[in-house]
Amino acid sequence: MEKIKMTTPLVEMDGDEMTRVLWAMIKDKLILPYVDLKTEYYDLGLLHRNETQDQVTVDAANATKKYGVAVKCATITPNRQRMEEYPQLTQMWKSPNGTIRSILDGTVFRAPICIDAIKPVVKNWTKPITIARHAYGDVYKSVDFETTEPGVCKLVFEGENGERHEAVVQKTNGPAVFQGAHNTDKSIRSFAHACFTYALATKQDLWFSTKDTIAKIYDGKFKAVFEEVFTEYEAKFKEAGITYFYTLIDDAVARVIRSEGGFIWACKNYDGDVMSDMVSTAFGSLAMMTSVLVAPDGTTEYEAAHGTVTKHYYKWKAGEKTSTNPMATIFAWSGALRKRAQLDGLHDLEAFADRLEAACFATLNAGIMTKDLVGLVEPGFTATAVDSETFLDEIAKRI
Repeated sequence: MEKIKMTTPLVEMDGDEMTRVLWAMIKDKLILPYVDLKTEYYDLGLLHRNETQDQVTVDAANATKKYGVAVKCATITPNRQRMEEYPQLTQMWKSPNGTIRSILDGTVFRAPICIDAIKPVVKNWTKPITIARHAYGDVYKSVDFETTEPGVCKLVFEGENGERHEAVVQKTNGPAVFQGAHNTDKSIRSFAHACFTYALATKQDLWFSTKDTIAKIYDGKFKAVFEEVFTEYEAKFKEAGITYFYTLIDDAVARVIRSEGGFIWACKNYDGDVMSDMVSTAFGSLAMMTSVLVAPDGTTEYEAAHGTVTKHYYKWKAGEKTSTNPMATIFAWSGALRKRAQLDGLHDLEAFADRLEAACFATLNAGIMTKDLVGLVEPGFTATAVDSETFLDEIAKRI
């Protein structure tokens, strides 16, 4: 069979641990037999990021801006435990996702992958909930430090043209930790435009939540920008029969749980990180969640919304079979291939991305699942747990 041709590369960012193992399997079993794959490859594995002083992450993000489409494997963001596990690390490198998102200045949209055999644990959720996560700043671009003696911490801004602000963060009587976070009007505005545009494209209501009663200036800026930008979209929203709604994040959580779903929930960076995990788990599994970063210029980066599955990785290294769910990673590939096809007018490649996803659903609907899903199926459905490699082979049969 002649393989499907590509004309422009997409950026491929390899990752860490079990997801790196699955990455290679997915390519070998599900993509390379059918597609003459063209990628510009970047190894974002932790040790290679360390070797390049994290320059490889910056290079991968800039390549994504150049080619317009990227697909990324899950990666490790090291903490103190990881520093002990990987003693060759020279520092606790920042989140590669945070670095990439800062460079692309995009918004992450995450939505659950739903199947009939698994119902949400929130019984009134009858429609998927999409999380729109701001992808710049906050704790992911913050600086922090630890002090050991009493003293005063100040936050100071010195403008290029003479503007100056100074505020006392806290006076402490002993050891303390401090953190400084920021955001920009430009990025918040891009976030708002992305959310309103996506809501119109998908014809879904848009909810936005912050905590402006506490962070009156910081979160208040988000609220004010959204209100201002919405004036540009209000007529289109009315014409489409959809609404925009703002509330405090604690109120939003209560409303989301009581809702039927079927809307976009826009959150600041960290809020979106946490809430997307909550939504995906409630719908079934962290591995059943699509994630795409959309930049203001249309650049897109597809990734899995979960981590590197460390526990399974060490079992795999010991020679054991693992039943790790590869669905989110497969859908990252199918999403990137579909977007590349749409940009380049490659109808065969777009059709292949559709067939790949259809083969995944056909496999799951046949009751062939990874272990994380089998215990979630509704009464009346028969499901069998298989290891990851067998699961991928079953998908390959159905392509």
